[in-house]
Amino acid sequence: MAHKIIEAIIEDGQLKYVGDKLPKGRLNVHLVYDLVEGKTVDQTAETIIAETSGIYKDLHPELEAKKLRMEWERKFQ
Repeated sequence: MAHKIIEAIIEDGQLKYVGDKLPKGRLNVHLVYDLVEGKTVDQTAETIIAETSGIYKDLHPELEAKKLRMEWERKFQ
């Protein structure tokens, strides 16, 4: 069996964003997500990008957060 990994956002039990086109029909999926004790669920995009900014060289968290927010808002309008 082959596996494909795509990014998705599920908010309040509803699928809000899918990063790639999904095939037609029913999908059997496994959701894997991180739980961090002591942190609230309502993290800002700036915080998340700042925590992961070491992965990509020369990443500016503030600019990336603004760019992501603008893309998300365009997709949900």
